[in-house]
Amino acid sequence: MKSEQQNGTELGRFLRARRARVTPEEVGLPAGAGLRRTPGLRREELATLAGISIDYYIRLERGKETRPSPSVVDSLARALRLEEDEHEHLRSLAARAARTAPEPLAAPSRTVRPGVTLLLENMRPNPAHVVSRTNELLAANPGGLRLFAGIEDWPTKQRNIARYIFLHPAARDLFHDWHNQVRGCVARLRALAGTDPDAPDLTQLAGELLLKSPEFARLWERYDVKGHSTGRKTFHHPEVGDLTLGYQSMLLEGTPGHRLITYYADPGTADHDALVLLDMLGQEQPTKRTSAHSGPPTTSHNEPASPSS
Repeated sequence: MKSEQQNGTELGRFLRARRARVTPEEVGLPAGAGLRRTPGLRREELATLAGISIDYYIRLERGKETRPSPSVVDSLARALRLEEDEHEHLRSLAARAARTAPEPLAAPSRTVRPGVTLLLENMRPNPAHVVSRTNELLAANPGGLRLFAGIEDWPTKQRNIARYIFLHPAARDLFHDWHNQVRGCVARLRALAGTDPDAPDLTQLAGELLLKSPEFARLWERYDVKGHSTGRKTFHHPEVGDLTLGYQSMLLEGTPGHRLITYYADPGTADHDALVLLDMLGQEQPTKRTSAHSGPPTTSHNEPASPSS
């Protein structure tokens, strides 16, 4: 990712990526005659739509202008037809570009609090797990681990939901809408890259996936930043069959970047019966815990394990 970071600012990269996604027809401009060398809008077209000078916009995109006013940011968002999540991301990038020295960030914690571990256990048979800001799997109840078929075969430190979705051979068959899953996964990581591009945990994961997954590299260049925190997912699970589950993602107070994700189904349905079976299967062959916790069989990933390959 270093070569990418040296090519302008995150603000400039985001503007270029969004500009390439908007066609002249979408904003009421004539396409013009002949072949357009630039995908999407030209710089001068976007500047005109946003009501700013062409020279100012070029300086902004190239990282030579780093203090756009809130009104300029909002005008660019309207011209680029950004959705709410994308608009907020643009504001964050502009604020970061305006800071002369980035604020020091604390290293992300891998420790899951005992109370959260107890919550995971109490959610059974609903699968639930805790992930870091880069989707490291930090803790899970039996069904929360078993839901991602085959991930328990990986070393503890290698268990990352993004790595699983792109690199595990079972992932494409597990997710009914794998292509939608990978888009949401990359969008969340891209949003983090915009506000903390030098984070070691992010650069290591993104660097690995850029090398190993052409699909990840393609989506990374699109610079989508819209994620999802609730909805429904359908799984084709090799052990319990097909099941469609609701899911909810929640930020955990007191531990920056940690999210608790749980899946659920209405009691008495075939999907709920499948969750009960999944929980039983996960408990029959519990993954060796890496903490000294002697309570329920919740898988915890708080201590270092063997490095990922």
